[in-house]
Amino acid sequence: MSIMNNLPNLDEAYQLPEEQILHYQRDGHTIVRGLAKHDEVSIYRKIISEMVQEHNYHTKPLHERDTYGKAFIQVENLWRLSDSVKKFVMARRFAKVAADLMGVPSVRIYHDQALFKEPGGGHTPWHQDQIYWPLDTDKTITLWMPLVPVSEEVGSMTFASASHLNGYIAKQEISDESHRTLKDYIEGKGLEQVRYGAMAAGDATFHAGWTLHSAPGNPTDRMREVMTIIYIADGLPIAEPDSNARRSDLARWFPGLKPGDVAASPINPIVYP
Repeated sequence: MSIMNNLPNLDEAYQLPEEQILHYQRDGHTIVRGLAKHDEVSIYRKIISEMVQEHNYHTKPLHERDTYGKAFIQVENLWRLSDSVKKFVMARRFAKVAADLMGVPSVRIYHDQALFKEPGGGHTPWHQDQIYWPLDTDKTITLWMPLVPVSEEVGSMTFASASHLNGYIAKQEISDESHRTLKDYIEGKGLEQVRYGAMAAGDATFHAGWTLHSAPGNPTDRMREVMTIIYIADGLPIAEPDSNARRSDLARWFPGLKPGDVAASPINPIVYP
């Protein structure tokens, strides 16, 4: 029997309370405890971890990297590298939660990325994900799921509640500069900062593409292993890129498409329904 036949099926629906959906739409973030079961995550974790080790692009030791490089090992679109990871990324259970939170009938994959923060790894500066994406919409969302338990000191990301309602705040890419600028913005606006503390493997946070967020460094001696999946509502048009980051993302994640086209290349499949 092939390994694919032994992988857990992640299509069973997870029903969110209506109140949680309303809170997400108000705050721009939420946590879903136990979205994947421990035995499900442990099987996929081994496969994803091996893929990250194989495709880790860092050649410099941690102390020689810049702030972005110290933040994590980043490997993108693992679903295209492994049929086993594809089964995880295409999980209808996860995609339905994303669709329900956004209040849309159908979602596509934008891309996935593993974000492994090494022991001693640095903080992730304040940023908005969507400054990279050539999409002018509020219908984007990211699932962030630890594959191992993470303690409170490593914990979840910090979210600035309701920051997503302000849309495009600054064009700065993830950097020391974005951290200073956006920290000042959050404090100036008096936005509530929320962390969800310790997370079990299989818990997941979801945040909107415009939600300001950051993450602490990793002071422990264990790798913080996280898998993320970015979803977009089906039927969105591609926006005219207004930065090099967005031009790069257009070419990379919407190959063959141009501004005005529907954001639906062959590598952006519908995953729900």
